[in-house]
Amino acid sequence: MKKVLACIGVALASLLTLGQLQAKEYTYDELFTPDRLRIDLIFGGNDRAEYVYLSGYHHETTWSGPKKKLVEPFGYGDYVYELRYQDEVVFSKGFNSLFREWTTTTEAQAMDKAMTTSLWVPFPKEKMELLVYRRSSETGLLVQLYETTIDPQSKIIRHGRQNDWNVYTVQEMGDPENHVDLVFVAEGYTAEEMDKFRADCHRFAENLFAMDPYSQHRQDFNIWAVESISEETGTDLPHKDIWKQTVLNTHFYTFYSDRYLTVPDQTLAASLVSNTPCDALYVIVNTDVYGGGGIYNYYGLSMSDGKYNAEVFVHEFGHSFANLGDEYYDNSTSYDEFFNLSIEPHVPNVTSLVNFESKWKDMLPEDCPIPTPETEENKNKLGVYEGGGYMARGLYRPWINCRMKTNYAEQYCPVCQRAIVRMIEHYTR
Repeated sequence: MKKVLACIGVALASLLTLGQLQAKEYTYDELFTPDRLRIDLIFGGNDRAEYVYLSGYHHETTWSGPKKKLVEPFGYGDYVYELRYQDEVVFSKGFNSLFREWTTTTEAQAMDKAMTTSLWVPFPKEKMELLVYRRSSETGLLVQLYETTIDPQSKIIRHGRQNDWNVYTVQEMGDPENHVDLVFVAEGYTAEEMDKFRADCHRFAENLFAMDPYSQHRQDFNIWAVESISEETGTDLPHKDIWKQTVLNTHFYTFYSDRYLTVPDQTLAASLVSNTPCDALYVIVNTDVYGGGGIYNYYGLSMSDGKYNAEVFVHEFGHSFANLGDEYYDNSTSYDEFFNLSIEPHVPNVTSLVNFESKWKDMLPEDCPIPTPETEENKNKLGVYEGGGYMARGLYRPWINCRMKTNYAEQYCPVCQRAIVRMIEHYTR
C-alpha cells in the first residue's frame, strides 16, 4: 500500500523528519559490519504508475560511506531509501534514476517499461526494514513505493567475487571511511587499450582537480579504476546503426537525444565496482563522440576524447556527485515539464522561488533584484536569473554562465561550489 509520510513538506523538511524519527543514537558498529550490501531492484511502470520489485542481494567489499552521518541531510533526490531498525530510521539516502527520467518523456504516456537500479547500504548485523520512497512530482511529498525485510542470515544473499577485473589505483589519499572514493570504470576499452584507460583516468583526475572547489579538496579523494575489458572499442550509436560489443552496453540516443549517453542496465555497472570502495561511480567511454550523462547517486559517464571531454566530465560529475541541476534551457532534451513550478526543485542550484529560503537566498546581497537582469555588469555576480532546468520561464539559476549551463563557462558558480563542498564534507568530516 502506498503511504504518504506525515508532516513532510518540501524536500529538505522531508529528510529532517526521517532523521527525527530516531529515538536512540546507535553507533555504526552496533548495527553494521564493516562490509556493504548491494540491493538490486527493478523499477517498472509508466508516467501514471510505478512499481518496484526485488531482483537480488550481494554481499560486497568494504562500506566506504559515512559511518557517523548515516541519515543523509540534504533533502536531494527523486527517491529516498532508508533502513529501519526497531521502527527507527538508522540509514537513509536520496538518489535519482534513468527510469524516473523516462517517466517524464512522451514515450512513457503510451507504454510500460522496466529498468534496473542498485542501492548500497552498510551490511546489517540484524534484520532491518528497507523502504523506498518516490517524491511526488505534484506535491513534493515522499510516497512509499516498496518495503521488504532484509535478513543478513538469508541464503538468498549472494557472496563471493562477482568479477575479476583488476582495480588500478589512480590516487590514494587515505582511509576510505573519511575520503570520497571515486571509481572510474572502463567502457569500450579492449585488453590492448588498458594503458590508454589508465592514462585517461589520470587525465580526468587532473581535469577535476583543476576546477574549484575540487582543486582545494584533492586530499579528500581516493580514485580507483576498474579495468573492465570490452570485446570492441567504442559504444553504440543507434541513430547511425553502429553497434559495439562492450562490457556495459552503453549507447547514445537515449530518449532519442543524439548526445545522451547512458548505461541502460545500472545494476551491471554497479556489479563492476563490487570489489572496490565506491562513493561515486563514473564510467569513461572510449569514444570521441560528444555526449554524456549524470544521475545523482546512480552513475555519471561521458566520452574519453574529443572536444570538450574535460568540460563534459566536470559537468556530468556535478550531476552524479552533488545533485547539481542543468542550468540550460534549450530544446536538446526530451523531457515534458521535468520540474513542477508549483514546488521547489530538490537540486541546489535551480529554484522556482516557491521556497527560495532553502536555496541561495542567504548568499545574496540585500539589494539584489529578483529576478536579476542579465547584463554585462552582472556577468560575474550572484543573482536570480530566469531560465534553467530545461525551462526558459518560471525557473531561475544563480549565475549567468555556470559550468552547469555551458561548456565555455570558466567555473562552477558559488552556489554549485558550496553544494559540492557540502557533499565532500558529508563523506569526509
